[in-house]
Amino acid sequence: MTRALPVVALALALLIAPGPRAPEAQSSQKVTFALNWFAVGDHAAYWVALDRGYYKTKGLDVEMQNSKGSGDSIAKVDTGRADIGLADSAVVIAAVGRGAKTKVVGMVFDKTPLNVWSWKDAPITRPKDLEGKTVGAPPGDGQRQVFPAFARLHGIDQSRVTWVNIEPAAKVPALAERRVNAVADYTTGMPFYEKAMGKGNAVMMPWSDHGFDMYSMSIIASEKTMKERAGMLRAFLEASYMGWRDVMENPKSALEIFKKRVPEIDLSIIEPNMMIGLELMKTERYAKNGIGWMDAKKMCASVELVNTYMGVPRPVDCKEVYTNEFLTKIELPKSMR
Repeated sequence: MTRALPVVALALALLIAPGPRAPEAQSSQKVTFALNWFAVGDHAAYWVALDRGYYKTKGLDVEMQNSKGSGDSIAKVDTGRADIGLADSAVVIAAVGRGAKTKVVGMVFDKTPLNVWSWKDAPITRPKDLEGKTVGAPPGDGQRQVFPAFARLHGIDQSRVTWVNIEPAAKVPALAERRVNAVADYTTGMPFYEKAMGKGNAVMMPWSDHGFDMYSMSIIASEKTMKERAGMLRAFLEASYMGWRDVMENPKSALEIFKKRVPEIDLSIIEPNMMIGLELMKTERYAKNGIGWMDAKKMCASVELVNTYMGVPRPVDCKEVYTNEFLTKIELPKSMR
């Protein structure tokens, strides 16, 4: 018995001795992402990235916030109330000219969706048709802020265009109820307008048909985020464009996720809305360089339009407003090439 004691003691010691520690879970980085609007098809990719764990896998805890237009989302990013945002590039360029410390770090729509909606029985089909009309949009709306450039480009007398302040969600009913003559809203909004006004009654005037095919919806970040949280920004962009890739590969699955995450959306509208947006991303630039990549020539042409027509306090240099350095190449699905 006495000889066995050391063996028993040794066994007990081994049982109670601390073993190697399991690795501690890394704490996630909080990221506030300011959308430019309430939930529409343009945002499906970010909910897909969230639902499929793309953000989580990269150590990101992403919170999405609605905004009242590009001016609103830019202000949130510029003042630190949001880390990353969605905004129209033209509004970003103008904001930089006025002192904002923000930059476009990834594109969404490679083709512009800028547009004006009107009624078939009172159509606005040419830029000059806007004179003498009322146009609805929130004050921070991207198209409203960039309109001076479009107006000067086409010799529109801006004093004869009356802007009516409305909430983002009121654009469609404001036109459908004829409270305004026109509404500034993306071409992707067609399903919303046709449902409210009747098929064939909603008339588009795409700005790209009138010499204004500049960069539009983009992902932005502040200088502080780019300097102090570069790794986070790179991870966020990669995960987000993986979401976009998944939307392109399987739109039906993406819509199921979107509806699960945002139950209030109407899929009969959101589906065609989203599909129109995908057509704006089906380009040779994205096929060659990856989703979200920006072309220097097109971006500089966009900057020139803003410098020439938007009355910014100082000319903006093209290099001030965008960078591809945080992008990881995410291939377009074969079906989109």
